[in-house]
Amino acid sequence: MIRLTLPVIVFCCGCLLSCSTSSNNKNGAAESRNDTTQPPVETKDPNTKYKPAFAGQTRIAGVTTTTPYEGTAITKALNHPWGIAVLPDGRLLITEKSGTMRIATTSGQLSETISGIPSVNSSGQGGLLGITIDPQYASNRMVYWVFSEKTSQGNLTAVAKGKLSADEHSIENATVIYRATPAFNSNMHYGGRILVDATGNLIVSTGERSDIITRPQAQDLNSALGKIVRITKDGQPAPGNPFTGRAGARPELYSYGHRNVQGLAFHPVTGDLWENEFGPRGGDELNRIQAGHNYGWPTITYGLEYSGQMVGEGITQKDGLDQPVYYWDPVLSPSGMTFYSGDQIPEWKNNLFIGGLSSNHIARLVIRDNKVVGEERLLSGEGQRFRDVAQGKDGALYAITDEGRLYRIAKK
Repeated sequence: MIRLTLPVIVFCCGCLLSCSTSSNNKNGAAESRNDTTQPPVETKDPNTKYKPAFAGQTRIAGVTTTTPYEGTAITKALNHPWGIAVLPDGRLLITEKSGTMRIATTSGQLSETISGIPSVNSSGQGGLLGITIDPQYASNRMVYWVFSEKTSQGNLTAVAKGKLSADEHSIENATVIYRATPAFNSNMHYGGRILVDATGNLIVSTGERSDIITRPQAQDLNSALGKIVRITKDGQPAPGNPFTGRAGARPELYSYGHRNVQGLAFHPVTGDLWENEFGPRGGDELNRIQAGHNYGWPTITYGLEYSGQMVGEGITQKDGLDQPVYYWDPVLSPSGMTFYSGDQIPEWKNNLFIGGLSSNHIARLVIRDNKVVGEERLLSGEGQRFRDVAQGKDGALYAITDEGRLYRIAKK
């Protein structure tokens, strides 16, 4: 168990945050003003010499939570968990990479594995991935998930749906509703997060499958690789998508130019869709997604090849390609994320929490006017790869790790 009681430390970077007075910005986050500063949480040298496009795009000033809180590993018995969905009664429906689901209580009790799930290809970065539930789950018990599927043409990112049985032992009538083609013989970069938007349609992220051969498909509107797609609950292109009716473009596409998106979340006040994605060696990104926009990969990036060579022409900006709101170098290795809208820890209101894999912490980002203005690292002493984080019905945060732990993070 971690118990933290931290001194009041706030920061300034251009604009000052404070604790003497409070106000609300248009994103709904409480602010305070003080002239005390705190250095960025990142102290290691960057991999590149690239300069950010604007002040505050990387290595923003640090913040520290002042409310006493604790992070507790309530179970260590999960098997490589990957995604969390919060059920109406507050329990957690969790996917495990090997192809199983479990239900966890908020005290850490685990159900038996849930059967009836289509076979997954769990090699490499594949497996049973992101999960969400229907807004009408209380009456229809419908669940939607993403998984890596092996086909005769290669592997691909697939989306399925099914009904959780009344006894919670199985998924009934599991059906694959969408496949992100073309398939490719790689076990990397599947993307894999899924949400339900305000119109009741599914938002799904895909990867560009990592290989230098497939990278250009992130820019190809006739490919589902390296994209965010928006589909109906039956897997059809959702009405109102930005490329509907455009020759040579797939109608399910919502945004493009992505590398490997493992984090999706809606802002609780603005409703904006935010995503994170892995860069190569440096250049992990946080983006605010706008329909039809191009987020640049592999044409622009703030990272390098793993060999240390430049990616493509080695440029970070180009007309018509969106800049990340924020980027990390060295990498965060960002995975699942959520905005906090609870009341347990008021200073976290509308902050973004991102699970970090190789970085072994949860990143807390304070966002104001669509810019990151503060960063904090949570649970960095646990030595865990944080795969997903979700807010529970009780206002606590719940985080899963590749090593099999489920953490509850809440006010003391």
